Amino acid sequence: MKTGRMEAFTDGVLAIVITIMVLELKVPVDGSLAALAERVPILLAYVLSFINVGLYWNNHHHLLQATTRIDGRVLWANLFLLFWLSLVPFVIRWLDDSTFSPVATAAYGVVLGMAAVGYSLTEQAIIACGGRESAVARAVGADLKGKISIAIYVLAIPAAFILQWLSILLYVLVILLWLVPDRRIERTLEG
Repeated sequence: MKTGRMEAFTDGVLAIVITIMVLELKVPVDGSLAALAERVPILLAYVLSFINVGLYWNNHHHLLQATTRIDGRVLWANLFLLFWLSLVPFVIRWLDDSTFSPVATAAYGVVLGMAAVGYSLTEQAIIACGGRESAVARAVGADLKGKISIAIYVLAIPAAFILQWLSILLYVLVILLWLVPDRRIERTLEG
């Protein structure tokens, strides 16, 4: 089957996730700068999460640009990815309500890490559907960046119970890794 319906569905789900994230933000209790300062940690978690969801949307779009057809495996892998991304508003709310407890910080990493696994599974399902000589297979290769991201999440989750700041720093590191534009698919399609 073609990719259009899956791409449209994914776009819709991610738009809803981002909308829920912003609607879950609690406004400051009054109009003072001190009240706003109290909200800064959760605002930063929102920014981190918005960037994460945006990176998934952007990379997903590029991935599907190089994909000519999909099958049921791709649909299920994509749903797995979307399931974990749909939990991002929940863990942000938990971070806020628990004042960034170690368990909530670790749960945030579990959700992001499982989303990374979901994205990898979606890539692999697309490659299985299109074959080892497909544009996606040639572009993704061994997907070192994806594997490094999952490894960082695996380190960050237990770090939340020991050095919470290190865990959060590792989550930011994954974002920085992906903020560098990934031109593998574009180069493959151009070449």
